[in-house]
This record gives sequence, C-alpha cells and structure tokens, in this order.
Amino acid sequence: MELKEGKKHTCGLRRPFGVAVMDITDIIHGKVDDEEKQHFIPFQQIAMETYIRQRQLIMSPLITSHVIGENEPLTSVLNKVIAAKEVNHKGQGLWISLKLLPGDLTQVQKNFSHLVDRSTAIARKMGFPEIILPGDVRNDIYVTLIHGEFDKGKKKTPKNVEVTMSVYDEEGKLLEKAIHPGAGYEGISEYKSVVYYQVKQPSWYETVKVSIAIEEVTRCHIRFTFRHRSSQESRDKSERAFGVAFVKLMNPDGTTLQDGRHNLVVYKGDNKKMEDAKLYLTLPGTKVEMEEKELQASKTLANFAPTKDSTKDSFQIATLICSTKLTQNVDLLGLLNWRSNSQNIKHNLKKLMEVDGSEIVKFLQDTLDALFNIMMEMSDNETYDFLVFDALVFIISLIGDIKFQHFNPVLETYIYKHFSATLAYVKLSKVLNFYVANAEDSSKTELLFAALKALKYLFRFIIQSRVLYLRFYGQSEDGDEFNNSIRQLFFAFNTLMDRPLEEAVKIKGAALKYLPSIINDVKLVFDPVELSMLFCKFIQSIPDNQLVRQKLNCMTKIVESNLFRQSECRDVLLPLLIDQLSGQLDDNSSKPDHEASSQLLSNILEVLDRKDVGPTAMHVQLIMERLLRRINRTVIGMSRQSPQIGGFVACMIAILQQMDDSHYSHYIGTFKTRQDIIDFLMETFIMFKDLIGKNVYAKDWMVMNMTQSRVFLRAINQFTEVLTKFFMDQTSFELQLWNNYFHLAVAFLTHESLQLETFSQAKRNKIVKKYGDMRKEIGFRIRDMWYNLGPHKIKFIPSMVGPILEVTLTPEVELRKATIPIFFDMMQCEFNFSGNGNFHMFENELITKLDQEVEGGRGDEQYKVLLEKLLLEHCRKHKYLSSSGEVFALLVSSLLENLLDYRTIIMHDESKENRMSCTVNVLNFYKEKKREDIYIRYLYKLRDLHRDSENYTEAAYTLLLHAELLQWSDKPCVPHLLQRDSYYVYTQQELKEKLYQEIISYFDKGKMWEKAIKLSKELAETYESKVFDYEGLGNLLKKRASFYENIIKAMRPQPEYFAVGYYGQGFPSFLRNKIFIYRGKEYERREDFSLRLLTQFPNAEKMTSTTPPGEEIKSSPKQYMQCFTVKPVMSLPPSYKDKPVPEQILNYYRANEVQQFQYSRPFRKGEKDPDNEFATMWIERTTYTTAYTFPGILKWFEVKQISTEEISPLENAIETMELTNEKISNCVQQHAWDRTLSVHPLSMLLSGIVDPAVMGGYSNYEKAFFTEKYLQEHPEDQEKVELLKRLIALQMPLLTEGIRIHGEKLTEQLKPLHDRLSSCFRELKEKVEKLYGVITLPPNLTERKQSRTGSIVLPYIMSSTLRRLSITSVTSSVISTSSNSSDNAPSRPGSDGSILEPLLERRASSGARVEDLPLKEDTENRISKFKRKDWSLSKSQVIAEKASEPDLMSPARKAQRPKSLQLSDNRLTPFHGSSPPQSTPLSPPPLTPKATRTLSSPSLQTDGLMTTGVPPPPPPKSKPYESGQRNSTEIAPPLPIRREAKAPPPPPPKTRKSGLLSSEPGSQ
Repeated sequence: MELKEGKKHTCGLRRPFGVAVMDITDIIHGKVDDEEKQHFIPFQQIAMETYIRQRQLIMSPLITSHVIGENEPLTSVLNKVIAAKEVNHKGQGLWISLKLLPGDLTQVQKNFSHLVDRSTAIARKMGFPEIILPGDVRNDIYVTLIHGEFDKGKKKTPKNVEVTMSVYDEEGKLLEKAIHPGAGYEGISEYKSVVYYQVKQPSWYETVKVSIAIEEVTRCHIRFTFRHRSSQESRDKSERAFGVAFVKLMNPDGTTLQDGRHNLVVYKGDNKKMEDAKLYLTLPGTKVEMEEKELQASKTLANFAPTKDSTKDSFQIATLICSTKLTQNVDLLGLLNWRSNSQNIKHNLKKLMEVDGSEIVKFLQDTLDALFNIMMEMSDNETYDFLVFDALVFIISLIGDIKFQHFNPVLETYIYKHFSATLAYVKLSKVLNFYVANAEDSSKTELLFAALKALKYLFRFIIQSRVLYLRFYGQSEDGDEFNNSIRQLFFAFNTLMDRPLEEAVKIKGAALKYLPSIINDVKLVFDPVELSMLFCKFIQSIPDNQLVRQKLNCMTKIVESNLFRQSECRDVLLPLLIDQLSGQLDDNSSKPDHEASSQLLSNILEVLDRKDVGPTAMHVQLIMERLLRRINRTVIGMSRQSPQIGGFVACMIAILQQMDDSHYSHYIGTFKTRQDIIDFLMETFIMFKDLIGKNVYAKDWMVMNMTQSRVFLRAINQFTEVLTKFFMDQTSFELQLWNNYFHLAVAFLTHESLQLETFSQAKRNKIVKKYGDMRKEIGFRIRDMWYNLGPHKIKFIPSMVGPILEVTLTPEVELRKATIPIFFDMMQCEFNFSGNGNFHMFENELITKLDQEVEGGRGDEQYKVLLEKLLLEHCRKHKYLSSSGEVFALLVSSLLENLLDYRTIIMHDESKENRMSCTVNVLNFYKEKKREDIYIRYLYKLRDLHRDSENYTEAAYTLLLHAELLQWSDKPCVPHLLQRDSYYVYTQQELKEKLYQEIISYFDKGKMWEKAIKLSKELAETYESKVFDYEGLGNLLKKRASFYENIIKAMRPQPEYFAVGYYGQGFPSFLRNKIFIYRGKEYERREDFSLRLLTQFPNAEKMTSTTPPGEEIKSSPKQYMQCFTVKPVMSLPPSYKDKPVPEQILNYYRANEVQQFQYSRPFRKGEKDPDNEFATMWIERTTYTTAYTFPGILKWFEVKQISTEEISPLENAIETMELTNEKISNCVQQHAWDRTLSVHPLSMLLSGIVDPAVMGGYSNYEKAFFTEKYLQEHPEDQEKVELLKRLIALQMPLLTEGIRIHGEKLTEQLKPLHDRLSSCFRELKEKVEKLYGVITLPPNLTERKQSRTGSIVLPYIMSSTLRRLSITSVTSSVISTSSNSSDNAPSRPGSDGSILEPLLERRASSGARVEDLPLKEDTENRISKFKRKDWSLSKSQVIAEKASEPDLMSPARKAQRPKSLQLSDNRLTPFHGSSPPQSTPLSPPPLTPKATRTLSSPSLQTDGLMTTGVPPPPPPKSKPYESGQRNSTEIAPPLPIRREAKAPPPPPPKTRKSGLLSSEPGSQ
C-alpha cells in the first residue's frame, strides 16, 4: 500500500508479492534423476502495469487508474506463469536441487537418514492414496478459502478484506493450535488471509489443515471473521470485524461434513453478538441449510424471514476430510450404530452393498463386528442370516479387489485375533449349503457365484468359529452335525457338477476354481483322509470331457495343498490323479490339455521329491507304471517348438530321477513280451537321442541341462544292463537296438553342454565337482559294451566307425586312451571275419569320417600323435597286422596333418593362396588313396577359391582333373562323380561334355586359347563322330575360330615367375624350408609380389641375398622369406622346329607349359683384369625344376630339383652376341614386312650399335678372347672363339639391311641422324669385314612375304636359324687385315659388345661384390616387364597392320640422345629376351618407354648375365663344340648339340649390360 509521508503505517499484514513455479513431472516419474543438478525457479513479481492492463482488458473496465497491480489474485498469476513457460525474472528466483527418494516413509528414513530425519516436514496426500494401508490412521480436515464478495457499504472504494479463521467448540471456546498452514508448521490458533487492496471480489485459494481429536469433531465448528484493514496504523486500530461466517464439522444425522465447496452465510452485527457461539450456532451456516429452513418454514406456514443479521455478502470455502474414523456415509453409520436403530437393520444391511469400498475398508473391523453381532444377537430371525451372509460375502469380495488387496492381512488378523462368534459356523454353513443346494434357482445364481469367490475367507470364518467353539466347549456331541454339514456341502456340489453342462457352467467353473482353497482350513477340524475321499468324489462327479482345464487346475490346487503331503491322503488321491492324467495323455485323447496336465504332473512330482512327506516309493512306482510310457510318447509326438515341451521333459526327468534301481527292474518286469521291451527301449533310445540333439532348454541354463544329462546317463546305464541281459547271445541279438544304443551314447558324449573345455576354468571346476565329467563315464561304458559284443562286432563295421571316431576325438586324454584301441579292434575284427584278409571297409570309413570331423572343427595335434602312437603299438604286437597296420597308422597320421593344416588355414587365414595350398595337399592325399568321392569334393573347393580370386586358368586346370576321371561313354555316373554344381546328367559322357564346356570358358577368360583349342578339338570329335550334334559342333567351331584369332590379334601380357624360399620353423609344415616357383599376375612387379607375400606372413623377415641360406636360418624358430625373379625355360613343341612361326604363337610358349626356370648370378674367377673385366667374369646359372608344369591347378609349385652350372666368359659373350643378332634381325624383319611401323625403335636400335660414342664392345672381346695368350691358355676354346668372330661378322649384313630400311622410312627430322649412322656404319663394316670376313644373308630372310590370308604374319627367327642360314648360303672370306682398325676406329660389334665399356666403368666404380648380389630390384623383373610389353605391342602392330603410331613412343625416348642415355636405357632391356625360351619370359615391347627406369647396377648386371638363354640341364658333352648352337638348343629343343658345349663365357657383366642396352633401344 502506498504510504503517505509522516504517517505511521500498519504492520503485520500478509500482502501478495509474487510467485515462483517449476514443473517437476519428469522428476516425479523418475525420468530425470540428477541430484547434482541445480534448478533455477524464476520469480514472477506482481507488476502494476501488467495488472492494470489486464484488468482493463479482461476484468472490469470501470477500475480506477490508481489501483495497484499487486491486487491480481496470486492464483491467476500462477496460472499465467505456468502457461507462459517464459518468465521475465530479471535474475530473481530460487536455486534448488531435487532428488526422488524411492520407498515408503520408514524405508526412506532408514535408507536416506542423511536427508530425512525427524525434523523433516512430511506433507501427506490430500485424500487417500490408491491403496489404503491398514495401519494408516488419519483425521485431517483440509479447508480452502476460495473467494468472497463484499459490499463496500458507505465507503467510496471496495474494502481491504482480511479473513481470520479459527476453530471453536459449541460452547464458543477456542481450540488452541488446531490450524496448520503447512506441513511441518507448528499449530496456530488463528489463521489470517492475504489482504488484497481495494478488491470487491478477492480470490484467495489458501488451504490450511485443521487437526482435531476424533471425539471433539462432533462438537466443533470453524469460524471466519471478516475485517477491513487500513494502511494507517491509527485508523486500522479502530477497525472492527464487519462480518462472521461458520461451518459445523458434523451433520445432524451423525455423518461428517461432506467434501466439496460450501457457500457460507455472512452475518453482521455488533461484535459481541458475533462472538457468541450459542447465538449464531442456531442459525443456518450455509446457503443450502438456509434454503432448507426456508422450505420447512413455508411448509409449516411459519413466517421465516432471513435474519436481519445476514448480508448480501458471499463467502465460499472448500473442505476435504481424510479420516479413517469419520464416515460421511449415512448407511454405514446406521449399520455401525445398529443397536440404537434396530428397526432399520434390514435396510442398512441391504444398503451396505452400495457403500463406497474405501469407506468400508476404513471401518473394516467395526463393520465385521457389527455383522456378526447382528447374526448372533438376532439368531431367532433367519432373514438376518442371509443378509449378514451376503454382506460378509460383499466385504470379502471387496478385499479381493486389487485396490484393497492390502487389507487381506487386516481381514486375516481380524479372523484369527478379533473374531469371537463361536456359533457363526452353524449359520454360515447352513446358508452356504442352502445356496449350493438351490443352485438351479436363477435368482440366487449371482449370490452363489459371489459366495464361491469368497469361499476361502467364508470357510476361514466357519473353521475359526468351529475352532473357538471346540476351544470353549471341547469335543461335544454336535461334532457329527458339523461334519455332516461339510459332507452335505460336498454332496450338494457333486449334484451340482453332475448336471448338464449348459446349466450353471459359470457356477461349476467357480466351484472347481475356489473349492480347493478351503482344504488347508477344513483339514484342521475334519478327517484329512475323508476329506481326500470327498474331493475324489467331487472330481469324479464331473462328466468326462467337460471343464477339462478347470478340472486339471482344481486337481493341481489339491496337490498344492497340505492334504497331498500326507502319505495316507496320497494313497486316496494319487490313483484318481493318475487316472485323469492318463486319460489326458492317452494316444486316443481328442484334445488333450497339455499345459494343465504338465502343471499337475510336475506339482505331483515336486511333492514326491520332498523329504518331509512320508514314504513315496509306491507312489513313484504307480506313476512309473501308469504314466512313464505315456509321457515318453507325448514328448516324442510333441513339436520341439511347443511351449509345453520343456514341462513334459522336466516331468520325465523327474520320474526317472525318483526311480531307484528296484523301480527300473520292476518296470522292465511289467512288460509282458520280449517285443514290448524292445519297443520300449527303442522308443526311449530314440527319444533320448532326439532330446540330446535338439536342446529343449536354453544352452546357458546349465543346471537344467546338467540335470537332464545326469538323469539320462543313469537311465542309459540301467537300460544297458537290460541290453546285455536280454539281447546279447547269438539267438536273441537285436542289431537295431544295439545300434540305437551306441548312437545314443555317442550323441550323449558329444553333447555341447558336456564339453568342459569350452567353459571357463571356474565353471569347469564347478561342474566337475557337482556332476563329474560324464563323458568319461559313458565313454568307458561304450568301450565295455563294444568289447562285450564279441562275434557281433563285424555287424557294426563300418557303421560304428564314425560314432567311435567322435568319441575318440573328445579332448579328454583318458577317454581317448581308452577308446582309440577300439579302432584296432575293428581292424582286427574285419581282418579276421571279412574273409578278405584286409580292413578296407574300416579304412575307407575312417578316412571319410576323419575328413568330415576335422573339417567340422574337431581333432588336434595331440590327437594325431596319440592316434598314431596307440595304433602303431597295437599293430606291431599283432602277428598279421604289423606291416599293413603300420602303413595304415602312418597314412592316417599324414591325412590328419594335412586336414589339420587345411582347417587351421581355412578358419584363421585370410590368405587364399594358403587355402589353395592346403586344399591341394588334401586333394593329392585322396587322389593317392583313390578316394574319388572326397577328392572331387576338394577339387570343387579349390575351383571355387580360384574362381573367387579370378584365377580362371587354374580353375580350368582344376576342373580338368574331374573331367579326366570320366570317359566318353554312356556308362551311368556314380553319385559321387556328380558332386557339384547340380548337373542333371545321367551318363559320364554328358557330364564330361558339360565340364569341358565350363573348362573351355575358363581357359577363354584366362586367355589360354591354345589349351581351349586342344579341348575343343577333343569335344568336336565327340560331337562329330559319336553324338552327331552338328549344331553344337558348329557353335564349338565358331568359338574355336575366335580363339585362333585371339592368339594372333589379342593383347596377352605374359606373367613373371618368381622363386620364393620359406625358411625357418615358424612356417607351417607345407611351406617350411621349401622353395616354390610362383606365377605372377598380369603386369605384377617383383616389389608388388613380395609385398603381397609379406602381408600373408607379417612376421616374416625378407632376406636380402639370393644365395641359399645355411642350416642356422632353416632351423631358426623365426620366418625368413627369399624372393627373386626367375626366367622360364621355353620348351617348344617339336612341330615348330626350324619353321617361321609367328611371334604371337611363340610368345605363348615363352611363359606357358614350362617346368624349368633359371636364375643367373655373376661371379669372378681368378684375378681381376683392370683393363678388361670380361676375361674373368663367370656366370653361375641355377635351374629350378618344379613338381608340375605351369600353368596348373595352382599358381605356384614346389621346386623338386635344383641344378647349377657355370658359364665361362667366352660362352657368355657368344650368348650375348647371338641375342643381339636375333634382336636386330627381328626388328629389321618387322620393319621390312610392316611399313606402317614407327621408325623410332629402329633408329634407337641402330644408333645404339653403330654410333662410335658407345663403342667398346667388340674391342673388349678382342682384348679378352682374340689374343694369342688366350688361345694358348684355352686351346679347347678355339672353335668358340671362331664362332664369336663369325657372330660379329654376321651382324654386318643385318645392320646393312637395317640401315637400308631406315633410309627408306626416313623423315626430315631424322635425316641428320641417318647420315651419322651411315658414316659410322661404313667405318665399322670396313673394319669388321677386314678382321672377320664378309657374310651375306639369303634373300628369303629379307624379302617381304604375304601370308595366305593377306595379313602379315611375322615369323620369329631364332639365332641358331640365322646362323645356320648365313653359314650355308655364303662363303665367308675372312681377310685378315691390319688389326689397327680395332684400335683406331672402335669396332661396332653386336649390341652387346658396343655397350660393354661403359658398363664396366660403372661396375668398377660401384665396387659392389658380385659374388653375393643383393636382390634389390631384379633387373630381370623389370626387363621382362618391358619385354613383355614391347612384344605385345609389336604383335599388335605387326599383325593388325595398323598405321604407325609414333605416340606409342614415350616422349622421353624421343628426346633421348641416342648415345649415353641410350646406354642406361638399354641396360634394362634384356636382349636375351629375344632368344625365345630362355631369355624373356615376356618379350619386350618394342616401344616401351618404361625402360628408362635405372636399376642398381649390381642387380642389373646380374640380370644381364642371367638373362641369357636358360639352358635346360646340359646333356653329357659329346662334341667339343658345335657352331653357335647353344642358344638354338635352348630355344628349339630339337638342336641339343650346342647344349653340350660349356655355356659360353659370359662377357664381363658390364658389357653384358651395355649389350642389353644397346639392343634394347632397338627393341623399344
């Protein structure tokens, strides 16, 4: 309120200031539980402007402008803040943290004593909770001041009203501290409301709690006084209350004030009058009362006018009473006070049914007391018995309601502690009997149904009443009367149940459901055996096939009661229960209720399993005889997915578990015939095996699975005794039964839940301690049973080999040792009884099964060792089996090793190569053993691996192995031949044809057209002359035509070959200390290849040297890997010998159908000659022969033979010259035949040889070999020296032709180069002819020829051919002229010669040791790469007769100076490439720009040297030497003569290299 200066203002008024609100829904629901989090609750102050604006808009437009905004009711501000979400709090507010504490008050005080102690305020819910707890005593009255409207009277403005509330008794005496404004607030005697400034209709919505003792409530009322408050203290003091209102807490009829809103009458008058309770209490307190009085007055015609003291002012409050002792229900009150109002008992008993449940449960004890008192005290009037009975049923049903179920204990406490009506049982049982006996009366149906639902507690009252009676009066003469009433009740029920189903089906169901609930109580005062008989009759009174489930559930409840725990009662009940179950589980039962049956059965077995229920053996026997077989059949017939299967299996396990040995023998004795026993055992064995195979219980339910296994094991052992007793001897032997037994025992032993090694150590120990290792137990039993078989054993071979193998594979050493000897016994048995004197059946079966088992993940290294050891031990002791048995033992051991490797790789190794190796090892084993079925299976595994890796060639070779097993005949296919890809064919011919078609398509994809052609010829023969399928033949021939065309025209890069050595014990056995030759992928360089290998063996160390490692490395536990490039040795078919075969055709044989590979390493012998290294540079050439020809079923094969030879410097020079000549010849021929070819490669080749800037080659040879000194030291080399001279001379005509063609194809830019070449060549030729004679070539080598088809075919002429032709057709005039030319004009010999010098220099400077060349980047690798590309290009160019494509040459090439640079380039180009077989696995493409890559010289040199032809192992020398045929042999096998001579001495490596270089350019 505004204050005027100088005036003293009123203090102690409650004024509206503001609100703060927070939504705590999420916290209450437990969605947010972060006690650390602090929440900010913004404060909304009541603002003047907003208030005025809203008042003007919404409320009253007449409000004067000086009204202050504070006067908006706090509730509306609150609602606005809640709705607005955002609050303009200007930083004002509260910081709080919240935590939800679970549990009731006592629990919370215990668990959170640091948060909740005695001083903590507890706010109770206004109203009762959903569930009223019995001990909850309350008497709280909540009063809310809602709103009022007050006349301003004489004032100009509305009053500032303050309401004061207090509690008085009827004498007008104030009750001190009865009002609590909030939880935890001390009581106050007066409560004052908030004061709103000048508001005509203030709204307060303030709630307080009034606490008064229960006995005071009837006398008390609440008084409200209204007073105007002034802002000036002086005036305020003079203000008096201007009005009063009141409300009484108790209505005139004795019920408490109703909950809800009450409009009170406001009286005014002088203060004294207002304060006199006796005066105002006579007046009506509420508007409702006033209206009633007015009504009554008008009826009595009395002139009642509202008292002058009542005003127009109005005032509204709301009340809520939470009391466990004050009822607002008049009917309940009437019943509780029945004595004072006895004439209304009937009415009140009927009305009780309509009273709200929460009111009744609050007064449960009082209500029940009233009911029984009425029953006992009004015993002469039977009407009350029925009404009280119905009321009692109503109350019991009420407590059955979920809302009041917490009152069950209250009811029970009442029955056993407070109930005292000793004769109530007579009346209650009489009424109940009446209802049941008159069940057909439809008017009573609902009452009877309710009574049945309440039967349990009704009987508790009856029995407790009877117990109290007996306690007071002892066993009296009316004992029979009580017992009769029980018998009568059951009789009534039996009659009821026997009536037709349609009638009273609901009542019958209720009887079955609720009747068993009385057992435990009735048993206290009634003979249990007789009670059992009564229940039996009750169950039997129900017609069959009616209420089946309800009947079974009823029996289940009987079994759950205490009755069934007494042995003598079980004697009565069990036969009935078994009868009923037997009917349910009978095979003929139409709709058996499996769920209820299994529940009943398991409850029976559970009781029988207890220790405190007396003797059970006869009861178990009864169940066993009558139900065991039925349960077994139920389990057999039930789906494994059925929800009931678990229950029935558990019941079966329980019966078997409760049977002792005598039960088992008794049970077998119950079968009448031998066939019955066989049927039972068969059934049981099959069922056990099925249950073991298909887990009924979850794998991780260990206890259940172990219990099942334990019980099955005991049962199996019991049944084995029956087997040996009845079915063992010669006459009674039952093969199928024994077979089933063995299979069951093995399935049991191998069950996953028993494989202890798969569990953690702790779990394993626990299982062994509780159950033992059951595998050993049954394993030993299997062994004993096997040996018991005697002469019958042969009947189980080979069928039992697999099962016994499974047993021996169990990773338990004792078990393995005990069972592996069974294998020997089988071998011996077959050996003795089969009549063949061998054990092939056993052997084949064992191999088949081992393959399956190991692939399936079983078996290990220890098993292999133990199996071999035990078999060998036993075989060696045997007279006849010692040799064949030993062979077999070792065979199985090697198979196991292969299979274990295979499995390890397949399971753990990502590398497809390793998988392939292992597959082939296994494959070869089965091939040797002639096990086609398994062999074919692995063939297809290999085929799939190749296909997935896109190794189509290898896939084709793999399938070819399958095809080779078949004949072109109409014989039907044996099933195992059809193994894969579901070919639906019948004859071998059809299958072979299908396979050939698939193989041909794989060869086509792998670009192996030569092989495809060969197969298609074979297939065509069949089509043409056997099956006469001309259409198929036509298609085949079209395909074949395309293959021929592809050979000539298609680009086909040749693969590199690499030698890889795996050294050290760290590698698996199939790789350890072995060397393999690998066929690389297209364009794969050695670096990429070795990287690929190292990713498979990340721990392997790459060796840097190519020399074979010593023992130290081989026996090391580590992994060492050696990898280098090798050159394949070409073996041409004889039909190509000395014929102009096109290069494209030859190219195939350079890298395919090869089995020998060479690697050359330069080394020095004798002292180094500083002027000429050639003289002492030798080459060590190693030839590797693989186990199989490439390509084949793998991309690698093991090296089976290694031979080494040394090549002298002279022989090396001869090889180099031959290669160079070959190179020139071929390049010249290409250009002669195909004018469209680019001239650049020819320019480079010629300049590399002719240009004196790169001279030195011939002169090196001259210095090294053409001296008197050399011939004196090496007289045997005379012929070779002559040959070398002849080769130098032979180069001249070739170069002449080359320069002629170069001149013809000249361009302007090349003219200066050509002129230089011509002048250099003239000098060179002059010198060579002077020294070594003149040779001319026959014309047919140089003239251009047309091929038949018109396309140009380029034959590939080998050096030997050149040599022969040149010698025969020309007389060489060797004019010895002064040798000074060699000094002045450097001789320009063959490519190699010319390049020797620079290389030598480089070599000397590099100072690398030649002996042990580091592998680094094998030149060969590169070289062959270039070759490969070059050749392929040349092919396509030559063949396709395309226009020349200058751009094929790399710019780098064009720009090169044809001299020094060329050298370095050439270095890379192996000329040897040209000598077909040896030198290049891939011919260098004439235009490859790649060659520019420089390599480390040592390795280059090696390569250079190495690359020379790789001779096949030399035949014994017969002639000292035959004119330079060395190379020719290597190329064309038919000319072996040259071979015999020692390999020509390698020119010094440098030279060699240079040779390469010079020739290379040409090639490029």
